[in-house]
Amino acid sequence: MKRRSAPFRPEDLIVFLGPSMPEEEARALAPCRVLPPARQGDVWRALSLRPRAIALVDGVFEAQPSVWHHELLAALDAGVAVFGGGSMGALRAAELAVHGVVGVGHIFEAYRRGELVDDAEVALLHADEEHGFRPLTVPLVNVRHAARKAQEARVLAPREAQALVDAAAALFYQDRTWPRMLAAVGEAWRPDTRAKWDAWAAGGFEDLKREDARACLQAASAFLASGARLPVRTRTGRAPPSSYVRRRRLVEGLCVTEEALVSSEEVLSELRAAPDARELAEAGLRRALLAGQARSLGLLPTAEEVAQAEAEWWEGLGLPPREREAYLATCGLDAHEVRRLCEERALEQLMLEHASRVLPDGPSWDEALATEARLRGRWGEEARRLGAPQPPPKPRRRKR
Repeated sequence: MKRRSAPFRPEDLIVFLGPSMPEEEARALAPCRVLPPARQGDVWRALSLRPRAIALVDGVFEAQPSVWHHELLAALDAGVAVFGGGSMGALRAAELAVHGVVGVGHIFEAYRRGELVDDAEVALLHADEEHGFRPLTVPLVNVRHAARKAQEARVLAPREAQALVDAAAALFYQDRTWPRMLAAVGEAWRPDTRAKWDAWAAGGFEDLKREDARACLQAASAFLASGARLPVRTRTGRAPPSSYVRRRRLVEGLCVTEEALVSSEEVLSELRAAPDARELAEAGLRRALLAGQARSLGLLPTAEEVAQAEAEWWEGLGLPPREREAYLATCGLDAHEVRRLCEERALEQLMLEHASRVLPDGPSWDEALATEARLRGRWGEEARRLGAPQPPPKPRRRKR
């Protein structure tokens, strides 16, 4: 009996797409939400939309910072499947396949095998979003593909095919058009070769990037239709992101409210000016320092301790289970980040409970209680209360 596909919503699949394939074609292939070519921070922002899968096809290269590996790893950690192919997606998939990014297509395979190594292979000049990101020049991977096909069709000899590739590679990607490439080939082709080429090329060229973009989107769609879900990763085996990466994610994130998407940077700016900013920051720093010290000592909380820390956190907020997903979206948190924060709470508690053994001759619970009470004035209050004259006890009536 044939298994029925599980339905999924356009919001479940986010596709970063530009010149590799028209947006209308992507929407015809699968229900999806199409975003422009990915820049640095875009995948982090997309995670706030709670997708189940991301298909990375196109991304910026030169004018703006490119999408980070850390962003794709964060998506995987959050239980979001990541597929890459066609362009920037193929390159990032080859670099991160070992971590779980699913690479799709011929270009990905060429990067994975080491036949392609440079992002310039897929770079091209294209129109802006208003004009549908229409390609204006030819990427080198498409030239290599055309040369290979022409050789298979006996239109070009091996030496002539290589001459075409060399001429294309010598041109800056923003200048690489077919007329300029053919002019640059020059005397490397025999006179009759150009005539054979023109006749063969009149039928048009296969667009390898477009084919791979289709395959990438179809693979992501098939994954969602299967009903499969990736688990949230609790232990990745990787070193945690650097403080710089954590700060970048903090300001690049989005918060989802009932009315709008709000930049995390805006929220942070408001909090910096709040009256309790110092109190909040110092509490967060203490927890982070204690958790960091615990990790440096080789301490790790158990799953039960992390679950207990999370339960206590929710109890303190007073939020019932039905309201928690919306709360996390408003805070710009995914399941992996919640796990990380609760792990820090659990480590903080471990350090406090075992303070006397964490350091040589470490502080006791009573010592810490006394120190903080003295600093806050509570010690003196209790001492004065205890030193005040006590009223005589009331006489007890005798029972007759």
